[in-house]
Amino acid sequence: MFSDIETERLLLKCIDLNDRKFIFEEFQNDFINQYLFDAEPMTEIKEADDLIEFYNMKEPRNQHRWVLINKLEKLKMGTCGFHLWDREKNQVEIGFELMQQYNGKGYMTEAVEAIIEFARIKMKVNKIIAIVFVDNAKCKRLLEKLGFINVGKEECIFRGSMYLHDIYELDLLKG
Repeated sequence: MFSDIETERLLLKCIDLNDRKFIFEEFQNDFINQYLFDAEPMTEIKEADDLIEFYNMKEPRNQHRWVLINKLEKLKMGTCGFHLWDREKNQVEIGFELMQQYNGKGYMTEAVEAIIEFARIKMKVNKIIAIVFVDNAKCKRLLEKLGFINVGKEECIFRGSMYLHDIYELDLLKG
């Protein structure tokens, strides 16, 4: 079901073991990890292998991840994808990360628009959910620009501390 997606400037490539060095670099990066409160930064390459294996379990699966590649320069810039796909409720949770040097150029907007369309057409979901740390202003602006609405708050305990997150939803039936 899951396949590569091409946009004007990007190739969203299905994650595989050839991405292990990039995934390791991405998820040990302080900029990426500053708003992630569900896993420690990676310290061993095997953790990248495990993450890739998780996103490549046999289908049907409830998660998928793409690597964002700049088509012109052939650079890996970030990742995006889905997890917690609930087929009965026709909803899925979205997540995405972009290395700092590529921020502010519209790449993530382009990627998220493409995977929203993928979710609507291929996955047949009616609702996409995003859970965002309250201080992640750039992420919240991107979601709001794409029509997501803040519908509440959620507390997350990580490393013994509580972190408040905003819950965003995009209702694809209204759009």
